[in-house]
Amino acid sequence: MVSGPEVARVLVVDDDPALLRALRVTLQLKGHQVITAATGEQGVSQAALASPDVIVLDLGLPDIDGLTVCRRIRQWDDVPIIVLSAIGSEDRKVAALDEGADDYMTKPFGMAELEARIRTAIRHHTPSASGPEAPTEVTVGPLALDLVHREARLDGVLVELTAKEFELLSFLARHIGKVCTHQMILAEVWGSGYSKEAQYLHAYVHRLRQKIGPAAGVSIKTTPGIGYVLTTATGTTGTGATVETSSP
Repeated sequence: MVSGPEVARVLVVDDDPALLRALRVTLQLKGHQVITAATGEQGVSQAALASPDVIVLDLGLPDIDGLTVCRRIRQWDDVPIIVLSAIGSEDRKVAALDEGADDYMTKPFGMAELEARIRTAIRHHTPSASGPEAPTEVTVGPLALDLVHREARLDGVLVELTAKEFELLSFLARHIGKVCTHQMILAEVWGSGYSKEAQYLHAYVHRLRQKIGPAAGVSIKTTPGIGYVLTTATGTTGTGATVETSSP
């Protein structure tokens, strides 16, 4: 488990022995514990046995496709998954995000950039220490977000969300009725180095809309060229959200 703010147990799944060695050496020098797997099946097994904090997953594996590995892991774990692929097409990126990946890097990539993205994944996935006034729940109309257990419910019914989907939705919910710019959302949910990665944001908004469509009374509206805003069926503009804290 995470032993420091940016130190993690990293599972690397890739069939390239040279890349596995390079990643092991580089990440260990940064203080991370590294576990490796050379096939998809080994990756799924290690994800269950080793409880990694972050998974670096190649899509081109010799036995099963990396997208299948991602899908299977998502059946029981919301661990951050950073996908690696030699194919940099938009469709491939969206497919990886649709299967639950949190980030996507195209080969060849820089080791420094990968390590930076691992640090970002750790920071965004590790719950912050709760102070006496730390919010524990945000409610927007029929939508209730439990920030402690990272659960979303619509009219009391659990909505299945990935870790990154929950972060995005909770950010918009905390700013109900206010337009959040693309740069603002990317910096908060993905990290300051992602201001130009708008394709991630667009893909996640699309997925959230499918899961909490306007029929549910909550919708994510687009402000063309600027960003997104979370609204309710009654046109909530900020006063319809309640935030509960952990204070007695």
